[in-house]
Amino acid sequence: MGMPNIPDITPNIDVDRDDVVNLLLASIALEEIGLSHLINAEGEKLQRFIDDENATLENLLEVNRSVEKSLRGITKKEMLLQFKLEDTMDLLNNGENNGT
Repeated sequence: MGMPNIPDITPNIDVDRDDVVNLLLASIALEEIGLSHLINAEGEKLQRFIDDENATLENLLEVNRSVEKSLRGITKKEMLLQFKLEDTMDLLNNGENNGT
């Protein structure tokens, strides 16, 4: 089975090194904003259960495990974003050193 073919599409994208770096930095910033919203939501979830007078210890531990799992995933994503930022900075610095 071959790759799907979309007819009559010929994208002409013309970006220079500065555009690429700016787009990469913007994408990192947007992902960071998204992660900050997730972290905030996890904090609110935890706070809601802590403030609940009817919450049992088992409920609190279950919520805590859920929050911990989410934060582990967010931490992994943060590490990938750090790598992406370092690679972007290398691209920027190499361009400056080469005079482009």
